[in-house]
Amino acid sequence: MKKEKDKTTKKKTNKVVKSAETKVKKNKIVEEASKKEEKVVVAAKDEPKEKKTDKKERKMKKEKRPGVFKSIGGFFKGVGSEMSKVVWPTKRDMVKYSIATIVFILFFALYFFGIESLWMWLKSSIVIV
Repeated sequence: MKKEKDKTTKKKTNKVVKSAETKVKKNKIVEEASKKEEKVVVAAKDEPKEKKTDKKERKMKKEKRPGVFKSIGGFFKGVGSEMSKVVWPTKRDMVKYSIATIVFILFFALYFFGIESLWMWLKSSIVIV
């Protein structure tokens, strides 16, 4: 009989139990993370401080940067590789684009000429000061 009662109470409070479990899991994760941080802080404190000579040695061990001319040469080498990737338009495409550009320019030239002419006609027919 007790088992049946326990099952019914668990079914009723199932959502509450799940949310409580997730909260407990989240708290455990936070606690574990804080413990790891403490270990890292402790480990950092235990390490001896670097001497000035060690810093100088590390600077000398670092590879030297390439010279100015090598840098410029690398730049132009990169430009050349990128230019080889460019897909240039064909002659036929260039003719199409040129015609479209000329038509576009002529259309707007006529449009603005028409607006200007209309404005001048209105100005001359109606005396606008």
